[in-house]
Amino acid sequence: MIEFMKAHGTENDFVVLLDEAVEVQLSEERVRVLADRRAGIGGDGVIRIATADALVNAGVLPNLPEGVHGDEWFMDYRNADGSLAEMCGNGVRAFAHVLCSQGKVQAGEQFGIGTRAGRKLVEVHEVTGENQEHAIVSVEMGAPQVLGVSTAQVGDVKVAGLGVDMGNPHLAAVIPSLTADKLREMPIDQQVQFDPEFFPAGVNLEVLTPLDEAGAVHMRVHERGVGETRSCGTGTVAAAVAALADAERAEGTVTVHVPGGEVKVEISAEGSVLRGPSAIVAWGQTVL
Repeated sequence: MIEFMKAHGTENDFVVLLDEAVEVQLSEERVRVLADRRAGIGGDGVIRIATADALVNAGVLPNLPEGVHGDEWFMDYRNADGSLAEMCGNGVRAFAHVLCSQGKVQAGEQFGIGTRAGRKLVEVHEVTGENQEHAIVSVEMGAPQVLGVSTAQVGDVKVAGLGVDMGNPHLAAVIPSLTADKLREMPIDQQVQFDPEFFPAGVNLEVLTPLDEAGAVHMRVHERGVGETRSCGTGTVAAAVAALADAERAEGTVTVHVPGGEVKVEISAEGSVLRGPSAIVAWGQTVL
């Protein structure tokens, strides 16, 4: 038996395992069972809470990723299919919220979290609820790396978009004249075909409307190793980069509407910041 919490950021949901001693072997099969919405707890991914040093000592991490502090908490994250993921923006926010609810970090103070894509600075704001089940969380996502232009096909729809590296690979496609209503009709849930030479590790596909006068876009996302999700934190940053570029701007704040809610993304010369809600919806124990 192991304790877990179920949390989500704009309905991008995660099973968070409290495994500080790194006693659980998170095989691909075990992750798939935990993430299964019928046979398990259900989620878009599984996250283990432990320090970076503990994960290195247990052999989960071969070494500390660049910039990561060994004594800080590390988001040991896996996609629903069991594959490792370098980074997950909503996962970091939910992870930080759980840490705060457990008294392991303090709200209102910036702290570091380790990921396979490096160290991220996070702050938990506006914690509410009898059991601290709601919060607003911001995370510094780093400088987006624009890779160039590529294409993809989802269902019978072909798109061209901007390749953006956020520690994990994205193709963010701004579709001219696309409306929120038309976006809802697109087959984003179907299999994505992409250029494997451009994206050798696979790709997360974001399809979005152009930036409107209020500085907002609507987005849907198909995540590698998961399928369509209600939100994707790194994907909203990639979408903001593409939307600003489409509007011939390099910097700005973009409100990104996703099926699970909305977040704000700030793109500046210093990097990017993702801010949005997090919710803890369940506590318990599970058999492993």
